[in-house]
Amino acid sequence: MKKRKQYIIICVIIAIVVIGIVYSIKWSFSDIQRINGQEYITESTSPDGKYTVTAYLNNGGATTDYAVLATLKNNKNGKTKNIYWQYHCEEADIEWLSDDTIKINEVELNVKNEIYDYRKEIK
Repeated sequence: MKKRKQYIIICVIIAIVVIGIVYSIKWSFSDIQRINGQEYITESTSPDGKYTVTAYLNNGGATTDYAVLATLKNNKNGKTKNIYWQYHCEEADIEWLSDDTIKINEVELNVKNEIYDYRKEIK
């Protein structure tokens, strides 16, 4: 009975460690909030002046293509978040469709709650 209890405890500890490692890898490599812009391309302010979107060209080095990152700044509270990440791209065509909706390179986003990452669906 004692060995069975030790076995269960060891299995639970191993499961927690594995889950922690998997989450760390996912967070490290797939969260666009961890990406910083490199070379400024352009920026655009929403019609009501509440938001500013800034686009950057990111160079991944010799083995990867360029990518465009767009950050959204809330001009009222100063908070910034990444909202757009597109690979194989060197330009950013930004158009505000309304106070809260923007089109970046033909991708429409509600800036309040949507993020475009070329590796995933819009969230």
